[in-house]
Amino acid sequence: MLLLGIFMVGLLFMADLHVGSFGDDDLYRNIEEVPHKRAALVLGTAKYFEGRRNLYYEYRLDAAAHLWHIQKIDAIVVSGDNSRKDYDEPSNMRMDLVGRAVPSEYIAIDYAGFRTLDSVVRAENIFGLEDYIVVSQPFHCCRAIYLARKHGQKVIGYCARDLGGTIGFRNRLRETLARAKAVLDVIFKKGPKYLGKKERVNYRNDKAH
Repeated sequence: MLLLGIFMVGLLFMADLHVGSFGDDDLYRNIEEVPHKRAALVLGTAKYFEGRRNLYYEYRLDAAAHLWHIQKIDAIVVSGDNSRKDYDEPSNMRMDLVGRAVPSEYIAIDYAGFRTLDSVVRAENIFGLEDYIVVSQPFHCCRAIYLARKHGQKVIGYCARDLGGTIGFRNRLRETLARAKAVLDVIFKKGPKYLGKKERVNYRNDKAH
């Protein structure tokens, strides 16, 4: 049992390092260095956590809005969980981006971004994104880039502000398990829960718009 435990911990550690390596060259922390892309994919999370505003959520939207306002992107897709009528991450994200002065017509909503895998695969298959910016915290961006690359997409990540302390440490531990799951999803060719029909994304300065 001890040897098995050591072996399992070793596999988790290897998966964590492997997925993390995908952010080595394509993860941007300085917004001035981010190359222009047509769109950003903002990965969802809950607006509130334990009765208080979720700073992971707020910082992701701050980062996406900043990309928009300095014209690093021409459209935004917000992707999150809307599995219940009383829980709607992407609609909240769109509303709060509008509150940050991003025009609503350039924000597309993915209601079926239940997991990072779903968000990434649907970004291309539903919204036509292939070469785009993923917006989330650094640990999450690495996993999204890994999944996107494994699905043949050209993706970079822009890091939203992260959290430290107990909350940050706890989420980093969860991320280790999530990265192992991402590797298994790639190995076993796991797909998203839903696909469906293609949806239009409106781009700033697009003559067809």
